[in-house]
Amino acid sequence: MPGAKLDDIDRNILAQLQADGRMTNVELAKRVGISAPPCLRRVRALEEQGYIRGYHADIDPRELGFEVQVFAMVRLINQAEVDLSAFEALAKSWPLVRECHMLNGEVDFILKCISPDLRTFQSFLTEKLTSAPNVASVKTSLVIRCAKDEPGVPFDVLEERIARRA
Repeated sequence: MPGAKLDDIDRNILAQLQADGRMTNVELAKRVGISAPPCLRRVRALEEQGYIRGYHADIDPRELGFEVQVFAMVRLINQAEVDLSAFEALAKSWPLVRECHMLNGEVDFILKCISPDLRTFQSFLTEKLTSAPNVASVKTSLVIRCAKDEPGVPFDVLEERIARRA
């Protein structure tokens, strides 16, 4: 089971950093109950193994004038791997697209987009997204408000699964 090969301390380090990635190594070590040098070694190992992908600030888009958030459901004409990869590369190149997920079912991709205003999003939609190669259709839904936006993983659920298997 993924995550099970990590020990309790590693999982606690990940949970603590997920909650507050700005804390010092000394504070992290104190919270997980080990000294600072082995804590730093563990963090570096978790980074090298890919458990920690990076660190970033959680920026409020609205505070910077990005008032519009839209989910775009994209259906492609062809779903061959080369076509899927080409669309993914294109989506990565568009600054308004903040997330791109391939789905199964009627929709091939869902894109999370942000824009300063509807006019800017409309231009992106008509000039780039709907006119992109291999795009069959695009349906959009404007976000009215966000009830939950929780990054990361639920460590309490992971710990429950590990405890049940032990």
